[in-house]
Amino acid sequence: MRNVRTLLLTLCTALIAATTMHAQDSQPLRVAIVGLTHGHVAGFLPQVPSHHEIQLVGIVEPDASLVAKYKAQYHLDSTPFYSTINEVIEKQHPAALWVYTATAEHRRIIQDAAAYGVNVMVEKPLATTLDDALAIRKVAREHHIQVLVNYETTWYSSNNEALKEAEDGKLGNVWKVVVHDGHKGPKEIGVQPEFLKWLSDPQQNGAGSLFDFGCYGADLMTVLMHGQSPLSVTAKTQQVKPDIYPHVEDDATVIVQYPRTQAILEGSWNWPFDIKDLQIYGRTGYAYTLKRDHLRVRYEGDAQDRDIAAPPLEPPDDDPIHYLVSVVTGHKNVDHSLGGIDTNVVVVQILDAARESAKTGRTIMLHPIPAE
Repeated sequence: MRNVRTLLLTLCTALIAATTMHAQDSQPLRVAIVGLTHGHVAGFLPQVPSHHEIQLVGIVEPDASLVAKYKAQYHLDSTPFYSTINEVIEKQHPAALWVYTATAEHRRIIQDAAAYGVNVMVEKPLATTLDDALAIRKVAREHHIQVLVNYETTWYSSNNEALKEAEDGKLGNVWKVVVHDGHKGPKEIGVQPEFLKWLSDPQQNGAGSLFDFGCYGADLMTVLMHGQSPLSVTAKTQQVKPDIYPHVEDDATVIVQYPRTQAILEGSWNWPFDIKDLQIYGRTGYAYTLKRDHLRVRYEGDAQDRDIAAPPLEPPDDDPIHYLVSVVTGHKNVDHSLGGIDTNVVVVQILDAARESAKTGRTIMLHPIPAE
């Protein structure tokens, strides 16, 4: 009889725990925005009303003119605004912060959030220096928070399918990868003045097009190489338009060398059209991404290329909001993912080395990043 009672008590306890967890999961995740100087916030705000799994509980922005601008443009009169992270956390108790500031501010913001045990999603890249990236990883681990990095290309089904083609061995041993990312330039495409100001500042952005667009390829390559640091990085940058971008490069080419694989990452503010593509060459086949949802592939034995549709991404991997909620609520593991902290420390290691290579004219030799 005692064993039966113990079993019943255990089952009841498990049922209560499961019911509580379900109730917590059914509640929208409380999210606060930090900063309005990153132009991608204009893409995030219109999505919030249709995503009932999150609740925007506050926005931190000390610039009164930006507050007025976004209040009017996105009808945010009912959303409370704050001047500091401490205020919004202490008054609204968000589970996560979504950061839209200059990249150089990420370390400070994440350290402030970590002190409260609050998770963070930042726009790419993670940091402007490897020292900052390592400090972010350290504080995230110490305070047991998730730090995620949002890349537009993470949500391209074509990229995910190309990586899967390589992972499944359909292309043979991968020996070369080429990634192009860029557009006409931030000023040329009309980004917001507050966005352009820090994008063209080498301290706030880390560099110019090298960090702005080189990070995409470094992210994809790091996942393709299972989180491995490269052996070396060699970079060449140009100022094609010094009259527009006098303080930063507007074109960058980076060669990233692994033991048996080489990647060429091209990030530019000089291309006539927007471009974000991934080309993976293996010994027996290749895969090129075409826009967001198509690929061009050819395998050993094929007479010609074939264009194929990439399978649609399934939640929670289909957009950054679903992804954030799933990770914060403990339903998704981010180890070695495109948005995970470990991947993105290596991404910053590559960018940091590329900046040094372009500055000195030398190839920068790298070593694996210690686990701690």
